[in-house]
Amino acid sequence: MSEIPAKATESEDPSDGARAEAAGGFAVAGATGGAMSDAMTEPRGDARTEPTNTPWGGAPSGPSGDARPRAAGTPTDTGTGAGADTGTDLGADMDRATAVPPGAPHAASRGASHVEPYGEPPGEPLGDTMWQSSPPGSIYDYIKVASFSIGADGLVDQWSLRAEQLFGISAERALGMDPIEAFFEPDQRERGQRKMAEILDGREWTGVVPFRVPATGDGEPGEEGLAEVYVMPTTTEDGERAAVCIVVDVRTLRSIETDLAASQAIFGQSPFGFLLIDTDLRVRRANKQFASVFGGNVESHRGRTVHDYLPRSEAERVAATLRRVLETGDSITDMHVTGFIPGSDERRHWSVNLYRVHSGSGRPIGIAWLGTDITSRRAAAREAAAARRNLALLNEAGARIGNSLDLETTARELLDVVVPGFCDLATVDLYQGLLAGDETPRALADGSAELRRVAFASAVSDAPFIGGPAPVAVGAVHHYAFNSPCADALRTARPQQVPAEDGGLIQSTLAVPMVAHDTVVGLAQFSRTKGSEPFGDRDRALAVELAARAAVCIDNARLYRREHERALILQRSLLPPGDPEASGLDIACRYLPGNAATEVGGDWFDVIELPGHRTALVVGDVMGRGLRAAVAMGELRTAVRTLALLDLEPAEVLSALDEIARGLGTPGGVQQATRAARQPRDADLSEVYLATCVYAVYDSVTRRCTFANAGHLPPVLVEPGESALMLDVPPGMPLGVGGEPFEEVEVELPEGALLALYTDGLVESRDHPLDEGLQAFVGALTDPSRPLEDVCDHVLNTLDTHHGEDDIALLMARVQGLPADSVGDWTLPREPRSVGRAREYARTQLTAWELEPLVDTTELLVSELVTNALRYGEGEIRLRLLLDRTLVCEVWDAGLVQPRRRRARDTDEGGRGLQLVGLLSAAWGSRRTPAGKTVWFELPLPDGGTPLTDPAEALLSLF
Repeated sequence: MSEIPAKATESEDPSDGARAEAAGGFAVAGATGGAMSDAMTEPRGDARTEPTNTPWGGAPSGPSGDARPRAAGTPTDTGTGAGADTGTDLGADMDRATAVPPGAPHAASRGASHVEPYGEPPGEPLGDTMWQSSPPGSIYDYIKVASFSIGADGLVDQWSLRAEQLFGISAERALGMDPIEAFFEPDQRERGQRKMAEILDGREWTGVVPFRVPATGDGEPGEEGLAEVYVMPTTTEDGERAAVCIVVDVRTLRSIETDLAASQAIFGQSPFGFLLIDTDLRVRRANKQFASVFGGNVESHRGRTVHDYLPRSEAERVAATLRRVLETGDSITDMHVTGFIPGSDERRHWSVNLYRVHSGSGRPIGIAWLGTDITSRRAAAREAAAARRNLALLNEAGARIGNSLDLETTARELLDVVVPGFCDLATVDLYQGLLAGDETPRALADGSAELRRVAFASAVSDAPFIGGPAPVAVGAVHHYAFNSPCADALRTARPQQVPAEDGGLIQSTLAVPMVAHDTVVGLAQFSRTKGSEPFGDRDRALAVELAARAAVCIDNARLYRREHERALILQRSLLPPGDPEASGLDIACRYLPGNAATEVGGDWFDVIELPGHRTALVVGDVMGRGLRAAVAMGELRTAVRTLALLDLEPAEVLSALDEIARGLGTPGGVQQATRAARQPRDADLSEVYLATCVYAVYDSVTRRCTFANAGHLPPVLVEPGESALMLDVPPGMPLGVGGEPFEEVEVELPEGALLALYTDGLVESRDHPLDEGLQAFVGALTDPSRPLEDVCDHVLNTLDTHHGEDDIALLMARVQGLPADSVGDWTLPREPRSVGRAREYARTQLTAWELEPLVDTTELLVSELVTNALRYGEGEIRLRLLLDRTLVCEVWDAGLVQPRRRRARDTDEGGRGLQLVGLLSAAWGSRRTPAGKTVWFELPLPDGGTPLTDPAEALLSLF
């Protein structure tokens, strides 16, 4: 019960939402005799609100109030139930949910058990319909109101079938049960009994209350729930006070509200024309989009037929289709409909989808019409048919241009496409600065910047190198005269027609600037010889498109070159500088980028110091290349460091990292990625971020290392005097795939053992398979006793032929466990005297380590942590002191509640212990363990150059 909100939303008047309908209809069905009849007709007093924070603080009413009975479904000012939560009359919403036509009498005025069928005319006499049974699919079939009655002794004496379904308790078990004792938590029962006494004394009550189903016979606790309750006082045949309870599952009411809101949003906000057509083929409802096309408002279309919108012949065809859909239930997709809209003589074309609509019970109630205007689409199709030849040429250009990231090769690919399919001769000139590796050069104001002829192609023999007064050879640097058409094309970024020379071979030439991202990168010239068809407007447009495609590819090659350089700088800046230090480990690492012919990759490694003289070792590889992969690598590396500092288990770190990886390429982040992961993936995975990673945590005190692997290559371990072997760490799914947990493997590392983590660039290449590279790598680790720097160099030199095409990350660590005399470990019983013992143990140990300057601070902080463990923890207490580059103190207990630092007020007697720990220590925190938690703090050593805080000054600063 503690997880369900204790405060009830309540109202005296039960007319809010379904509660009003339930009071009118289901009270009769759920009880027998005069008691239920009296409950329905008994007038209620004025609404009064009694403020409370419990589920039994509802608004009572006495028989002495002003009796003003209301019809079911009438909204009230005091209602705060399901209907009031949304600010609407839920009774009216239920009429709409069951398709009651506008203007029809409300269900409450004709008997709550009747719901008018969808297509029934609204003017039928009341006497003919009042006692008809509701058709299947009535709103009451969804709400499922439960009812039961309570006798004068406060015990259940009647129990309906719906109550059995809602609470899961049979009538045999429920009869004679005290509902307060059975369904409410002990801390609420006293209040509930008082409220029940008021109800039996003649007061009504309604509200939203949490409940718990009584435990079953096998001892299993019952389920929790939230119900909207209306309790009516009544009298038995003997004149004794009793009560009738009407109960509705709040989740059902909320579901109906959500469905109604979703239906209205879809219908009202759809960008397509939407009609709801009844079984008489008349428009029952139209949305705003449809009305905006055919005029009027949505109400003006009610009752119309397709003959009011379409020409006669078309209307007859569509009407026949509507009847067929209504009879067979077969949906129609993309039906072509033609007609006219008011005020226009232009023939319009629509694509229409039709499908039959059913009630909740499956009864056909009409047809849904969803249409969209496709007039412009059909016109575009005609244009596309006329341009197929040009499109075919463009498709060929798309397939053949840009296959290389070399500027000159891309220019030659353009000419291979256009000659001879489009023209007879062609040349490409690029700005000299672009080829020299500069940023995109600014052309001179007169268009006379230097260019280099990079490509020429001809379909005729003895063709000249066109482009100026004198032929220009491939590779020559030149510029065009100011008044030439070519200079004008470069200057204006618009194609120009070049006049043909008299008596020459050329008949027509187009000078087309090569523009990429609003920047001119060069000039392409296309020429046709005499006897060929001159260039027309369509040819001019095609030439501009071809030149633009080639220009984009050339600009991409330039950007790739710049991106490769920047990505390399970025990647190196994100990796740890030099060889990082770690407690109990000797570390050496290497990172080598791939060769110049490949993009930079997403390989990374990291060494993260954790509390308790533990170290996290990480090696990962983002799939893909380029700046995108480098940025993703930086985000994942940052995430790993953040997660590691939370002191999670290795498997938990990879699980969280997997969620982050799935959110990298999703605009909505992790949540949107999680929802998208439940849908089938498209074949295109170009925007999916995948990465492999191995994460290990080494404890220098126990010399045990815990591994978790996300699709990465296995770590390699070399023990002293033994051959290297690959550790059997189960490789989980790569990061970004999701859906699978990660496994952990714990290995004890002997003193002097060598551990190697690496990426696939070290052991795999195009000419050497992965298995061969792994064997070579294991064989290279023959002498682990050598200095680690020499071991790294030896491995890279030995495997030189296996790498070079991909980035390489190599991380090697030699085990140097914390000496036994640097560890103090004590177990304390759970008793107040343990605080003093802990201080004594700490003082003795620090004295033995010759750390007298830290004694006072350590004693004070140890006392705080042990006291907290006694007050808030569980089980025995373990105290541990670790001495390495810093002094670390750890206090362990079996409790799972993590300490939380808070700011104590001046009048508080406690709450300052953790503040004191934070003031006096260099760092502090807590972490979960398999059997409890560990709270720790760290102090710098006296000779480390870090000044120590005076405990007295720290204590005074807290007040």
